[in-house]
Amino acid sequence: MGIEFELKFSATPAQQEQILKAFPLAYRTIRMQTTYYDTPEGVLSARHITLRRRMENDASVCTVKTPVAGLGRGEWECLCDNIEDAIPILCKLGAARELICLTALGVEPICGARFTRQAGLLEYQGAQLELALDSGILYGGEREQDLCEIEVELKSGEPDSAMAFARELAERYGLRSEKKSKFRRALALAKEE
Repeated sequence: MGIEFELKFSATPAQQEQILKAFPLAYRTIRMQTTYYDTPEGVLSARHITLRRRMENDASVCTVKTPVAGLGRGEWECLCDNIEDAIPILCKLGAARELICLTALGVEPICGARFTRQAGLLEYQGAQLELALDSGILYGGEREQDLCEIEVELKSGEPDSAMAFARELAERYGLRSEKKSKFRRALALAKEE
């Protein structure tokens, strides 16, 4: 199983600029257009399962994320142009086979995000981390919300190292922890919560 471990922070454009200057990494720029899917009854979101198709520059990446015990989330992804075709592939990669049953009657787009990510890798206390700065919008229904955040994602090593780096970053630049995923915030827009 793939485990995703990341920490998110709300940021301002000025905070992002400070961090870019303080950490002169070899940043990649990725244009992202994300569509989140669910069944018409909302079965996936009720089970805290995230199903998405994201255009990352010119690549179509389909992903499923599931809850796991402790910190982090289960995460599997594949290159595929169609979310329905991706579901059995994701299950073969290790995602719960119940996903096939849960989505048997089809899925539909429910919300999304459009943003640009600047991502760079760094070493910290023996761990490899990705520092990502995201700017754009979240949307759901007719509603939109600005998106400006910073993510610290563990690529290899111990979660404690990622947590220590994220804590130092937050303290140094006055960042506020963001507990909700992009999906949960976009879904709240769609539901007008």
